[in-house]
This record gives sequence, C-alpha cells and structure tokens, in this order.
Amino acid sequence: MSKSAAGTAENPGKNVAAKSGLNKAILDQGWREFRPQLDYKTAWKGGMLFAVPPQYTSQTCPGCGHVSADNRQSQAVFACVECGYENNADVVGAINVKERGHRLLACGDGALRLSMKQELAEVSQLSS
Repeated sequence: MSKSAAGTAENPGKNVAAKSGLNKAILDQGWREFRPQLDYKTAWKGGMLFAVPPQYTSQTCPGCGHVSADNRQSQAVFACVECGYENNADVVGAINVKERGHRLLACGDGALRLSMKQELAEVSQLSS
C-alpha cells in the first residue's frame, strides 16, 4: 500500500506528492500494532480473536464451495460458474471469512487447514 509512486526516468509517476503524503499517513497509523492491540482488548473484554486466512475467500462460492478465479467476474461481482450463485464479491468474501471463523471455533485449526488444502487442490486442478 505504501509503494512509491515516483516511477522511473522513462516512465515517471503521477501525483507523486499526493501519494507521498498518503504513504506517510498510512505508515504513521502503526498498522503493525493493530493486531496485538485487537487481541489484547478482545481478551480484556472476555472475547476471543481468530485469525482467519483470507486466501480464496472472494473466489469460493458460499453456496456450493466451488473455488475458481472465474467466479470473480469483476471487482464487485461474484457469480459462481458451478451453481449460479450471485452476490457482491465483498459480501461473498465476508461470508466465507465468517464461515472459516465458525469452523475454527468449532473444530480447531486442523479443520481449517484441511479445508484450505482442499480449496488449494481444487484451484490447482482448475489451473492445470
């Protein structure tokens, strides 16, 4: 997110000063400390925090579980090529993250790893 916009001598960047200001603002926020603080505050209030791997959450159909890059029609549109399920891509990602969190809570890390291996295997079969 904070990559320089300066470009090269052959292909100079655009709005370099604005991007520089944005980079400074992003880096000043201290995102590295966000997760430990969230974990601390959640535990302090008696809650639990689960880190859910986000891989393929926007390419996995919440209806049938089919994983494919073709499911993601555009930045905003999700349409499953297997079952026809359609929704906003961000909503689909959120549904899948929530499902993985529930699976992690109910079954532990092993179930989530198994599911991720299955999704990765399905994706690699599609690309073969």
